[in-house]
Amino acid sequence: MLAAFDNPLDHLGMFPYYSNYINLSKLEYELLVRYVPGGIAPARVAFIGSGPLPFSSFVLGAHHLPDTVFDNYDLCGANDRASKRFARTRTWARACRSTRRMWPTSRRARAYDVVFLAALVGMAAEEKAKVIAHLGAHMADGAALVVRSAHGARGFLYPIVDPGHRTRRVRGPGRVPP
Repeated sequence: MLAAFDNPLDHLGMFPYYSNYINLSKLEYELLVRYVPGGIAPARVAFIGSGPLPFSSFVLGAHHLPDTVFDNYDLCGANDRASKRFARTRTWARACRSTRRMWPTSRRARAYDVVFLAALVGMAAEEKAKVIAHLGAHMADGAALVVRSAHGARGFLYPIVDPGHRTRRVRGPGRVPP
């Protein structure tokens, strides 16, 4: 529906869940500021599981991280179409470089200061653990991994991530401490 407009970004309010993205991006930004050592001013952010329209990256870039470059990873081809359609705006062009890969290669993973893992990446605990283990093994030291999860009744829609079940890894370059 948004893609039908000449300037889709002028009509984001029509998207029923847009206000949810505004609230979520504010919460996530505040958590990054509070918990990432040295504050938050990431140069590069990856969003894994960005979906057909990477609203999370766009909202974070437009409202909280104006100088950050976002790379979006999703297997969905609609991501490419959205990027082309919305590319006319500076924020979208900067915030939404997309790829059809599920996650960054080992080499590219080291380039990110922050990596977001969407709630729907890895619906089963084993799948989620595999993605987290890959990222933990290849992200740069000091990079932040933000794993979206759910609790309560939202667990019917999104997988719940139990932080107590994370895989322990050996310390070293690109390793997440246990």
